[in-house]
Amino acid sequence: MASTYLSRTPSSAGNRKTFTFSTWFKLGSVDTTKYFISSYSASSDSGYTHFSVQNNNKLHFAGNTTDFRTSTQLLRDLSAWYHVVLAVDTTQATASDRIKIYLNGSQITDFTNNNNPNQNDDFAFNQNAIDMVVGSANAGGSKGAYWDGSMAHVHWIDGTQYQASDFGETDATTGIWKPKTAPSVTYGTNGFFLKFENSGAFGTDSSGNGNNFTVNGTMTQNIDTPSNVFVTINALTLSASQYTLANGNLSTNGNGSNAWRSIFSTLGVTQGKYYFEMKVNAIEASDLNNFALGICDIEQIGVSASNGKFFGTSRGYGYHAKDGKKLNNDSVTANGVAYGSSWTTNDIIGCAFDLDNGKLYWSKNGTWQNSGDPESGATGTGSAFDVTTGYTYVPVLANYYSAEKVSFNFGNGYFGTTAVSSAQNPDDGIGIFEYDVPTGYRALCTKSINAEEYS
Repeated sequence: MASTYLSRTPSSAGNRKTFTFSTWFKLGSVDTTKYFISSYSASSDSGYTHFSVQNNNKLHFAGNTTDFRTSTQLLRDLSAWYHVVLAVDTTQATASDRIKIYLNGSQITDFTNNNNPNQNDDFAFNQNAIDMVVGSANAGGSKGAYWDGSMAHVHWIDGTQYQASDFGETDATTGIWKPKTAPSVTYGTNGFFLKFENSGAFGTDSSGNGNNFTVNGTMTQNIDTPSNVFVTINALTLSASQYTLANGNLSTNGNGSNAWRSIFSTLGVTQGKYYFEMKVNAIEASDLNNFALGICDIEQIGVSASNGKFFGTSRGYGYHAKDGKKLNNDSVTANGVAYGSSWTTNDIIGCAFDLDNGKLYWSKNGTWQNSGDPESGATGTGSAFDVTTGYTYVPVLANYYSAEKVSFNFGNGYFGTTAVSSAQNPDDGIGIFEYDVPTGYRALCTKSINAEEYS
């Protein structure tokens, strides 16, 4: 959500003692505070109430000056969707039942802060004329600690304390916790259900209450969902600390270290055929020697590998911004072989890699370089490299300067916050791209990866 948030000012009071919040979420960063939902009332005895992931990577629920719950468990997986439920009922006689938190279907019982409200205490939520904010802090009306990542199936229940099984269930085949898309719940006066399915009105309430929210900032619709997870840039990588990532970790605002660094994706693959795109948003025009895209064996990647150059390894295969050189097991200046042409701002670089036949192809603005034919199979017509198979490969970017900025499209259908214009799909129908996807190639997402890996 970046600096975006949603807000609503209830026109009538609801239940301040009993409520439930449920959402699926995917983290965009670690070690930063980001808020699920908050409400503030200067005159309220509950003051400022909020539920968040704190900068220590723990779930945190607080009201006024009391930290009621802080989980011992850390949330650091940037590739996964989580499901969280906060269920509050201060009318309960048993103090420990007044606040319950569930993660992925299981109730959390281990907390570093574990304080209970008094019986029948009120919180700041569900008050007449008091803002409720999703995706941001709301301390005294000041916004901040915006949600960094994605949310889906956001439910707010006014007046009932539900449990996780009301919103999710275990898949009988896979054993994975999955959402109930139409849970049987009673939303109450100020309850809402945000599906985010209407890209023109993200704040639309689907509960039937008409409790619509106002969108503040720019939200981007994402086809990355709990049931089909798409690849993003892995912010936990050693090099990623040198970058500023944005737009759900699909855009980089350059490498601030002024030294070679490589960043790579959250998921890797060992077999199958895959396609992704990268748009050049800005480039260091005076020195194109320091910018390359490619794939690399996950075992060989890292800032220590050939001074941060993924293509300095034996199983790192790069396509270079200067003269479209192809690079492997070497530096930029030595033995770079011409494959295409130089990049410039707004160029879209496509990558098709075939791990069944060990071939790799690049396109620029829809044209396959070196007259490449990704559909040529073992023949490898125009292939840039014979890729060593039997290893786990990830998409990877290496660059040197802060001026070099890019946005990836791994099938989500956006470059940054701008939707692709032509909306091309792989032949399995999963993913949205700017240019035609070669027959048999897939988006880097869990459904397509599972189909390729276990075919």
